[in-house]
Amino acid sequence: MTPWTPEDGPARHTRKANTPKKRRQWADVANGVLAKTGNEGRAVREANAVIGRKRKGSKITTKTSGYNWRDGR
Repeated sequence: MTPWTPEDGPARHTRKANTPKKRRQWADVANGVLAKTGNEGRAVREANAVIGRKRKGSKITTKTSGYNWRDGR
């Protein structure tokens, strides 16, 4: 279990970490989960989930569910 660095980890596991800030965040989340659980797959999945989340300010609604996560309806 080797920790990921912002330069090498996200490049192999996700394209969404496309800025230095997102790469650092991805590596921090992945390394934290890896240290806590020892599960590399889970660490990568959770880091990808954090990076893939949309910002609260965007006005995106989910058409399939009808749920507007911004309004909570």
